[in-house]
Amino acid sequence: METIWYALLSLMLATYVVLDGFDFGAGILHLFVAKTDAERRTVLNAIGPVWDGNEVWLLAGGGILVFAFPAAYAAGFSGFYLPLMMALWLLIMRGLAIELRSREENRLWRSLWDGAFAFSSTLMAVILGAALGNVIRGVPLDATHYFSGPLFTNFLPGRNPGVLDWYTVLIGVFTLLALGGHGALYLAWKTEGPVHTRSVACARVLWIAIIAVGVLATAATAAVQPRLFPSLAGRVWTWPLVALILGGLCSVFHYLRRGAELKAFLGSVTFLAGMLAATAAAMFPYLLFSTLDPAWDLSIHNAAAGGLALQVGLIWWIPAVLIAIGYFIYLFRSFRGKVGAEGHGH
Repeated sequence: METIWYALLSLMLATYVVLDGFDFGAGILHLFVAKTDAERRTVLNAIGPVWDGNEVWLLAGGGILVFAFPAAYAAGFSGFYLPLMMALWLLIMRGLAIELRSREENRLWRSLWDGAFAFSSTLMAVILGAALGNVIRGVPLDATHYFSGPLFTNFLPGRNPGVLDWYTVLIGVFTLLALGGHGALYLAWKTEGPVHTRSVACARVLWIAIIAVGVLATAATAAVQPRLFPSLAGRVWTWPLVALILGGLCSVFHYLRRGAELKAFLGSVTFLAGMLAATAAAMFPYLLFSTLDPAWDLSIHNAAAGGLALQVGLIWWIPAVLIAIGYFIYLFRSFRGKVGAEGHGH
């Protein structure tokens, strides 16, 4: 049962990154692809019907962590308290910016919320990446399976690193580029006119940068966490995930060149999902590595709830997630097609 819940946790988090990732990408590029008030309303209308629903998957992932692996939840939320509070405030700022931006005609009012939308989306993407970097690198878990540490120290990984060091910042920058490129393809698919043209241009630049920084991040990961890649290479069942990553990447460039924006966007979805799935597969069965002693790592075995609870929880989880999937299919079908400045009220 622990393995099933590990897979479900990975699935929920990957779904969140793929879906809410294009919302963050739209925010990151908001000030670059949209210059006029009408163009900026077009960007907001592209994500308007779905952005708040996409955050459901973050709650679902957090709920699984609390329910299935309470020890990992307790350790992570105690040690990452400050970054989590920062992320919470950024999510609140982003939501307020989307909802309040067009409530007043005043130009200064709208410029304020446009800036808040771009700032919160950009910083949130970096925080998400840095969080992933901490999970991969490891944290100073002790024998009690708890840890604490500052936001940053000397920016060097080690036995007692801060939340931010050169490696976690690098992963944060890679995530910023990846979500920016993901959002650019989404906007290219959903918009027309100048916003569409600028989004395509941004996508072409960003996806080249994604490859360059991605190679650097991969090499850094091999140096910082040497257990990861041997684990991935030693499991034949994980090899298709690497093919998924490369296939998604090739699809982005191939279909972007041909002007097939939806297929290019689906290639981006495949790339991001493959990257996260490969990371989860390489880490399995661990949830958090200890930088102090491998014996103190948190795995699905020493962090899981009781077996009966996991079984009963799975019975309730299946119909709930099917309802959520059905709702999202209905939502995306209802708001399919291109959007404009007068699209959905944002």
